[in-house]
Amino acid sequence: MSDEGCRVLSIQSHVVSGYVGNKSATFTLQVLGFEVDAINSVQFSNHTGYKHVKGQVLNSDELGDLFDGLLLNDIHHYSYLLTGYIGDPSFLQRVGDVVKELKRVNPNLVYVCDPVMGDNGKMYVPESLLPIYKDTIVPLADIITPNQFEAELLTDIKITSEEEARKAMQCLHDKGVGTVIISSSDLGPEDVLIGLGSTENNGLKKGIRIEIPRLPVNFTGTGDLFAALLLAWWDQHPNNLKLVCEKTIATMQQVLRRTLKAAQALAGPGKTPSVAQLELRLIQSKKDIETPEMHIKVTEL
Repeated sequence: MSDEGCRVLSIQSHVVSGYVGNKSATFTLQVLGFEVDAINSVQFSNHTGYKHVKGQVLNSDELGDLFDGLLLNDIHHYSYLLTGYIGDPSFLQRVGDVVKELKRVNPNLVYVCDPVMGDNGKMYVPESLLPIYKDTIVPLADIITPNQFEAELLTDIKITSEEEARKAMQCLHDKGVGTVIISSSDLGPEDVLIGLGSTENNGLKKGIRIEIPRLPVNFTGTGDLFAALLLAWWDQHPNNLKLVCEKTIATMQQVLRRTLKAAQALAGPGKTPSVAQLELRLIQSKKDIETPEMHIKVTEL
């Protein structure tokens, strides 16, 4: 990263309370020295895991207005584009136009796409977003970070083994994506999540495999944090997928363990923490974001 810093345009959700989407990515990237401009795809009171959610979903016209302002003032020069949760099909379609324009201005721009659509066999965005991801967004992405279910949706490959996961990653490579990371899968033992990654560069292909300890609760916003960390460490160690993932997972584990410990203390002995108590402890994890202690080793395939 130069002294001027890398500029990131982050297009994803915003919540008033909690740490998902841009609330997670912006802090994480700024701590690591990036200039971050944020466009909110939705603005909600809180994430959708709560009983009640209030707020607005932005559409393509509103995205167009914001991006036109950047264009007119010639302040649309970015090193990275990061996208996450998007709730409106027209908004997602317009994101494709944004990617093309940013890459026209800077052909070296790296687009990191977290195709947030669902998990554990269930979609939590409109199904009409899927063909837009398949046909428009994925071919524009340089790095993509689906979970197991999202990788299945994007490739029409049912993933029940690591071999099938590798086939799905190759399918995404064939669509033009240079680096594919399946951020989590249920392909290991009950207490372990398996992460898999693959890069193709000038005909050379490298793969990685990660065993990630599974904690006994469900967190929200882990994929948003994962994608932001991955972008940051990719900038530091381009094309070294093993080291990038080791640093990313190291911070993830530290943040999640701190969050779980704090949530259990608030809930009290023997009680299950609430959704609010399980909000990620990002601010308290600033040092872990800056200097992760790497205990998890990534295997190169």
